[in-house]
Amino acid sequence: MGIITLTTDLGSKDFYQSALKGSLLSLMPNVNLVDITHEVPSFNISYAAFVLKNAYPYFPKNTVHLIGIDSVYSENTKYIAIKHRDHFFVGADNGIFSLLFDDVPEDVVELNIMQDLKYLHFPLVDIFVKAATHLAKGGRLKDIGLPVAEIEQKMLLHPVIERDIIRGSVVYIDTFCNVITNITKDLFTRIQKNRDFTLYFRKSETITQLSWHYNEVQEGEKLCLFGISNHLEIAINKGKASGLLGLHLGDIVRVEFHP
Repeated sequence: MGIITLTTDLGSKDFYQSALKGSLLSLMPNVNLVDITHEVPSFNISYAAFVLKNAYPYFPKNTVHLIGIDSVYSENTKYIAIKHRDHFFVGADNGIFSLLFDDVPEDVVELNIMQDLKYLHFPLVDIFVKAATHLAKGGRLKDIGLPVAEIEQKMLLHPVIERDIIRGSVVYIDTFCNVITNITKDLFTRIQKNRDFTLYFRKSETITQLSWHYNEVQEGEKLCLFGISNHLEIAINKGKASGLLGLHLGDIVRVEFHP
């Protein structure tokens, strides 16, 4: 039984998500469908990449990850399938894969299983479903596309590093309203060098100690920690940090290390 995961911006209000799943089940009735998320903000490939990047390594080898973000047909749009680290990925070549992988993908093909383009209204069903089920059944990449050497590149906003300062930004806010920044644990440790620090955000909010768990502080108190994503998080124990602290996507945070 193959596994296909779904990462889309289709939401749950309309019929699109059901149409996608029904099409997959029609071609592969015994497939194991797993929703990663359908709540990606519309066309937000960096948001989708962050979610999928932190989820896909937990799945078994040969899982197929179908990505339905900014995939509407246009003359300049390419649809591709990728094998990387024993996983398969199917989606639009819109830059999301350059954000998803830290290294160069192993095998990439441009899908050539398209139907008459004038009837191509829903690529997720018309193209992606066919490619994903083919791969989930054990099919080969070369049977559904032609090799390509390069994929579309997009750049994430990286932290700015000064001698004793890291300036980062908010890149994700989860369901619990924890605020996740683009400052990784590796970067923090490399610049910190066992020194004390102060984390600044908004105009006057500060945190001066890393926590291991959310409940290390009293309920309602703020904290920072490195969570499952290995990115620096700002949270409130059993509270909604983004709302209570006034933090939003793109807001700047600053870490200063003290001699």
